[in-house]
Amino acid sequence: MSTLRCAIGNGIMTATMDITRERIAATEVVIRPHIRRTPLVMADLADFGLPAAPITFKLEMLQHSGSFKARGAFANLLLRPVPEAGVVAASGGNHGAAVAYAAQRLGIPATIFVPDITSPAKAERIKGNGAKLVIAGSRYADALAASEAHVARTGAMAVHAYDQAETLLGQGSVALELEQDAPGIDTLLVAVGGGGLIGGIAAWYAGRTRVVAIEPEQSPTLHAAIAAGAPVDAPAGGLAADSLAPRRVGELMFPIAQAHVERVVLVSDEAIRQAQAALWSSLRLVAEPGGAAAFAALLSGRYRPSPGERVAVLLCGANTTAVKFDG
Repeated sequence: MSTLRCAIGNGIMTATMDITRERIAATEVVIRPHIRRTPLVMADLADFGLPAAPITFKLEMLQHSGSFKARGAFANLLLRPVPEAGVVAASGGNHGAAVAYAAQRLGIPATIFVPDITSPAKAERIKGNGAKLVIAGSRYADALAASEAHVARTGAMAVHAYDQAETLLGQGSVALELEQDAPGIDTLLVAVGGGGLIGGIAAWYAGRTRVVAIEPEQSPTLHAAIAAGAPVDAPAGGLAADSLAPRRVGELMFPIAQAHVERVVLVSDEAIRQAQAALWSSLRLVAEPGGAAAFAALLSGRYRPSPGERVAVLLCGANTTAVKFDG
């Protein structure tokens, strides 16, 4: 058993070491024809009733399929050999929508497993992108188990939402863009679920820019892992449970987070709601709960910038029905 654990550990470490700036840059070239270069909005914290200071928002919720996940989805489908059985993914919603979108664009059959907490907006996106949608259980871990059984039956290729090297390489392209478009930032606030996004981003910056993880209090996956020294099971609930509540963070991202994530900040569900409302009220930006979580840390005072600190916030998803245009 110890030999097996050692082999698994060595495999994880090898895959983690492959997630480098050079490979992220090479992956970005491959996926570039299929993704959007999302814009920035420069604002002032005074717009939100905070002490005046510049703030940069990276609008990744304007990405194809409504979140940053399209980057990792295309990276998987373009860098890995896809069998005739197609691809399968387990998701709280955003990853599934992204894999469905990428598969449709590339002419690949896709089956997406989601828990019953997935929002209607995300479920509709998945079906609208031509994938087969399967409801499995009440949490992401249930959908993941069902997807793994599907892979065993069919031979389809699993596209993991966060614990796959290609996923991290694709998500890291967010940081490549941000560094090119906003090279002067000191700190980037990033929401964390399974950690694929912050893992890719932290691997890109590798300590040159401060990366701060933001998690809901009711889904403290990275917070628990840092405290334990390894990925461990954590609570998986709260307002953002369909995007930021896997049972534990990924094995591949964890060494990267240990090395290059400066700290983990927890925010309440109420702070996330207030962040959603403030983004809409002040900037007319729509973010789902998980997409607004990083900004909630600033708005609630859980993260307080130092004087002169140049802060950027990644708004990572907008698959929500919070804003309706019915007459």
